[in-house]
Amino acid sequence: MKPVPWRYVKSWGCIACGACCRGFDVVLGYKEWVDIVRRFGIEATQPGVTKLYLRKRIDGSCIFLSKLYGTCLCTLQRMKPRACKLWPFKIYTQPKYGKLAQALYSSNGRKLFIYVDPLCKGITWGNPTQDFIEGTLNEFIEIALGLSEKQYHTTAKLETPMFSQRHFALRRRF
Repeated sequence: MKPVPWRYVKSWGCIACGACCRGFDVVLGYKEWVDIVRRFGIEATQPGVTKLYLRKRIDGSCIFLSKLYGTCLCTLQRMKPRACKLWPFKIYTQPKYGKLAQALYSSNGRKLFIYVDPLCKGITWGNPTQDFIEGTLNEFIEIALGLSEKQYHTTAKLETPMFSQRHFALRRRF
């Protein structure tokens, strides 16, 4: 399915469904590849003709996709590849999928063309909210341009009993 311009997106939030970790080839930058190979071994990656990829299971899912209490989790959180951090957004310096006016985003004198993969279940369609533009979209842009690696708006906000700060505080007391 063809990507859609960002101006059709009211808001976006990761719902930890794992759809992005199934059926897509994750291209790795050289440094990302080296870091993953050092930590997990060469078997965690797959060479292509001109690119390096994360390895996938037979079912097409990423080998780093894990499920906990029905929630999909990436076990590469601290070293998640940029391609994974940006999904479902695609950010270009030239228009790629048409609809230039709707895809155009100007930031600090720089023109970018931003599209979103409509297969993502975390998309709410409509006119973009200010929170979406100033928080989520800006964070995607900073990650795409290499200005930031940190994710707050662009990742799932999981608060499961196993990961909550309160849970760990209670466990320390007993």
